[in-house]
Amino acid sequence: MSVRSICLSQGEEATEREESCLSCAWRRTGNFREVRFSAAWRSGYRGGVEGNEILREKMAESGLTQSELAEAVNADLRTAGYEGTVSDRTVRTWLTGKSRWPHRRQRAALEAVFHCPITELGFIPRQGPDTARPAPSEDPVFRRRFISASTGIALTAVAGGPAHASARRVGTSDVERLHSKFAVLVASDHRYGGKLTIETQASALAGEALALQARGTASQRVRGALYGCAASFTSSAMWAATDGRRFDAAQRHFSRAASLAAMSGDPTIQFRIWSHAGSLYRHMARPSDALAANDVARGLSITRRDPMFASLGHARQAAILGLTGDSRAVRQVLDHAQTALERSRPGEQRPLWLNAFYDQAELDNLALTACLALGNYEGAEAHAHRSLSLLRPDMLRTRAITTARLAHAQLGQGDLEPAVATAMSIPTDPAGQHPRVAILLDGFGSTLRVIAPASTATRTWDQYAHDSRRNAP
Repeated sequence: MSVRSICLSQGEEATEREESCLSCAWRRTGNFREVRFSAAWRSGYRGGVEGNEILREKMAESGLTQSELAEAVNADLRTAGYEGTVSDRTVRTWLTGKSRWPHRRQRAALEAVFHCPITELGFIPRQGPDTARPAPSEDPVFRRRFISASTGIALTAVAGGPAHASARRVGTSDVERLHSKFAVLVASDHRYGGKLTIETQASALAGEALALQARGTASQRVRGALYGCAASFTSSAMWAATDGRRFDAAQRHFSRAASLAAMSGDPTIQFRIWSHAGSLYRHMARPSDALAANDVARGLSITRRDPMFASLGHARQAAILGLTGDSRAVRQVLDHAQTALERSRPGEQRPLWLNAFYDQAELDNLALTACLALGNYEGAEAHAHRSLSLLRPDMLRTRAITTARLAHAQLGQGDLEPAVATAMSIPTDPAGQHPRVAILLDGFGSTLRVIAPASTATRTWDQYAHDSRRNAP
């Protein structure tokens, strides 16, 4: 029984009689734990019988299931040098309110996963010496990320004795192992994209690459490759955050990735990071910053050596220029992108991340984005159909986004029924629930209701959208 219910049973107002509430609780229950919980109740805790609804809402916003949150927390724990012991059952205890204050390491990992203080996740600190300490003035999430990703892991070796006592030789096999993990991460991103678990896993793998730097000895070439791996993983974390519209996190990853890429000396990863930065600022509707960042990528030497990189740089430039309304510039860079792609040699050795997604289908997808921004709906529809016909089967996220854009292009031409049919053809699987797809479909519905509020197509779409929300997992 809570303190409030005890007092109200006596006809007293708990909010007006706090001190007598505490003594009342002690007299009735003989249990100081009940008294302590009253402080949690007064501070706005939404747990107990109802469960931790704040955490549940945060998980829903991030698209995380219980198992995915457990995986994300474990990944952060491993990055910090601890064993990942969180299970689905652990997460259930948090959600039901059975566990109101997780272990210290789990709290730090939860803060890192959600990028906010633990008290903003619906957890209530126990009263005691540890929780009475004032919070540090610095951002604990940033501090944890900085320590675990750069120097903190090296303290493990120091604690065990002199560094040379535990050092081992790091070689190309270690780099190849990291590349294998990177391949799995890239494949997961192309299937679903934007998920917080992908961002967290990428950050954890960057920490793993940096841990090898701290623990072992290696040649200069291998050290450069390790920095390149860390930069690649951090760039993937940046893109996952961008794709999921977690822009603050994406900008933090960008700063870290850029410095790691500079230490690697690898122009291919430098291209990826600056090109991703251009896409980040495009999604933030900051075309000037987007053009500047993408120009850095387009100016790197790799674009002169390999037309494939040049083509991607031009295609992304077109998508950004669409925001400026400069149709002539868009046509010009799209022509450059197409010419460069046709000049590229398919069998040439290139980074995994580039081979995994860039081809004619992606070029048309970026052209579709540019045409939509310009209001060239006929051109947008043509690029959409071509992209969908060429997309690889594993590109589920891209297919869902491209289909949603096709619906916008058809709607822009006044083809209501085909547009609604296209929008309704998007699967309701995880790829179809991607944040960018959801935003596109919300905008589609709003536009449809404005241009044809009483049409059969609008009623059909509204009913479909209502049923989809009701049946959503």
